[in-house]
Amino acid sequence: MALDAGDDAPTVTAPNQDGEDVTLSFESPTVLYFYPKDDTPGCTVEANQFQRELETYREAGVDVYGVSLDDVDSHRAFCDSEGLEFDLLADPDAEIADAFGVELRDSGVTTRTTFLLADGEVQAAYDGVDPDGHAREVLLDALEDGLVTLPE
Repeated sequence: MALDAGDDAPTVTAPNQDGEDVTLSFESPTVLYFYPKDDTPGCTVEANQFQRELETYREAGVDVYGVSLDDVDSHRAFCDSEGLEFDLLADPDAEIADAFGVELRDSGVTTRTTFLLADGEVQAAYDGVDPDGHAREVLLDALEDGLVTLPE
């Protein structure tokens, strides 16, 4: 069962698309979105929309990370082909997915699940995400809930 609002967020470490280990404790506002597979239609739509909203996320002080079971090389190629400027974390052994309770499908990919985290806990969880429009939805929720604000 996936973590839900109010649950403590686990600290996780994983390599990004450059092979650099990234450790997240989720003290500052963070979006962590799990997606099935690099370079597939729905995942490309979702990644491109997070990229399109990235400047606004950054202005609001929110970090964005994508996670899939793909490896570092796959993430690097996906970032390069799509011009992604945020980290994709490689989770080939599903350790991060397990820590967050994200369901794995029989095909060996994660379900599309997103977490909005801050202050070391889950602020909101989204299951069964529709990739089209999701990046904007999460941003608007964070703003409406007062978790983050945009500078004047």
